[in-house]
Amino acid sequence: MSEEKKKVKLRSAEWFGTQDKNGFMYRSWMKNQGIPDHEFQGKPIIGICNTWSELTPCNAHFRKLAEHVKKGIIEAGGWPVEFPVFSNGESNLRPTAMLTRNLASMDVEESIRGNPMDAVVLLVGCDKTTPALLMGAASCDVPAIVVTGGPMLNGKLNGKSIGSGTAVWQLHEQVKAGEISMHDFLAAEAGHSRSAGTCNTMGTASTMACMAESLGTSLPHNAAIPAVDARRYVLAHMSGMRIVEMVWEDLRLSKILTREAFENAIRVNAAIGGSTNAVIHLKAIAGRIGVDLELEDWTRVGRGTPTVVDLLPSGRFLMEEFYYAGGLPAVLRRLGEGGLLPHKDALTVNGKTLWENTHDAPIYDDEVIRPLDKPLIADGGICILRGNLAPRGAVLKPSAASPHLMQHRGRAIVFEDFDHYKTRILDPDLDVDENCVLVMKNCGPKGYPGMAEVGNMGLPPKLLAKGIKDMVRISDARMSGTAYGTVVLHVAPEAMAGGPLGIVRDGDIVSLDCAGGRLDLEITDEEMAQRQAARAEVKVDLPKSGYAQLYVERVLQADEGCDFDFLVGSRGSAVPKHSH
Repeated sequence: MSEEKKKVKLRSAEWFGTQDKNGFMYRSWMKNQGIPDHEFQGKPIIGICNTWSELTPCNAHFRKLAEHVKKGIIEAGGWPVEFPVFSNGESNLRPTAMLTRNLASMDVEESIRGNPMDAVVLLVGCDKTTPALLMGAASCDVPAIVVTGGPMLNGKLNGKSIGSGTAVWQLHEQVKAGEISMHDFLAAEAGHSRSAGTCNTMGTASTMACMAESLGTSLPHNAAIPAVDARRYVLAHMSGMRIVEMVWEDLRLSKILTREAFENAIRVNAAIGGSTNAVIHLKAIAGRIGVDLELEDWTRVGRGTPTVVDLLPSGRFLMEEFYYAGGLPAVLRRLGEGGLLPHKDALTVNGKTLWENTHDAPIYDDEVIRPLDKPLIADGGICILRGNLAPRGAVLKPSAASPHLMQHRGRAIVFEDFDHYKTRILDPDLDVDENCVLVMKNCGPKGYPGMAEVGNMGLPPKLLAKGIKDMVRISDARMSGTAYGTVVLHVAPEAMAGGPLGIVRDGDIVSLDCAGGRLDLEITDEEMAQRQAARAEVKVDLPKSGYAQLYVERVLQADEGCDFDFLVGSRGSAVPKHSH
């Protein structure tokens, strides 16, 4: 063993490294799996945190992915131990996977801290699995590396590529407008999801994969390699090898997840046309590692950044083309050469800086990854809005919005909650035109509960039939990263927490000014105060037991990352007391 390795005290040795009753028990019980004695003698024990589940189809191929990680760990002289954690898949889990993101992070954190592991490989894919696992690992501050499952192959319909998620919203609007039949709509199912993997658009899953790579927590190209591409398994193998080296280097997450790393990620999110959900997830991850990230950072760092990745829902292409064009390293090179990468010297998990990894990255397709002087959108940074309707902020994604609606003033059509919206929007007598503003309440962290992806309200069928494709929509909800439109989200405080959104009435005039960063309800301060006072008497029916009660009582607002108040901060990986 080298002198450098001798200086590193393996955490797992607290379990397996003693010649007493406790050491006997820990080793003996592990040996019932056929593990030979020498595997416990000074080798790093590497946890493989697996979000595999057949109920999370994005991650359903992770058993095979984990096997390749194991091979890499063993080759590098470590020993792998795979363990399951709560798999909060967006596609099936009701009412929303966001409700259980924090629960999954708690599972990850306690699994790492309470078990004999020196480092961890995080197998992530579906939207909330990436932030949940990074949050949990950050709270322990151990060496960790992200391995993403990768995007699925391009969807196909009538011989053309279609994007997962985005196609659903488009086709459903076409059905409501009478442009296609229900048969045509249902026929698209078979070609929509053709392989293992996450959504193939720049939805939240792909966005968070890009965030993980731009934060430096994964090896280069992790974000974009298709799930079924053999190179995905090579990357898993190499990640397994690298995590063992990270143990000997004591390369913990706190050395990688710095303020500089988060500022790089904010800039990258603008360049890729990333999901608004990244605002909430990055804030939560930052909070766990002790970085004070604020909404203003998205304005200060992100605004003015051109969107150069031409992917749905903002553009034309899909994740397959993105990878073949050069993937995220190519985007980072574009930004770096244009002086738009804030911190080139930020450290990454392979021990090199972000710029060392990407300064000579090949760029194969200028249509998919555009030059800075020919962007998809000149200013793609997330638009942070404030005003009397959103005192603590709201967000809008310019790259998915209609330019003519970025400054707008219109009459409010109000929905008290999502169920009210679903019934009222179909009313043929609804007094609405394309200049109106759709406002939905009580869909935030406490209100839904869990802040579901219902913010991209479909338009009234009577307007769709007239050819209207977009309207200003405002809510305290989130929307899928695969969705599109001029949609204001994450209004904070939410209506259920007493936010001004809760007092908006039909006919009120709402003004949106993206350039000025304003979202306002055009009533006097006196009128607002009177409405708030009258509203204070309304009784709220919140969950009375179980996890849902814990959630609504302790969840923070959207501008704070929707983490639990008692989970913010890193509690470290000190070895707990013996179990016997």
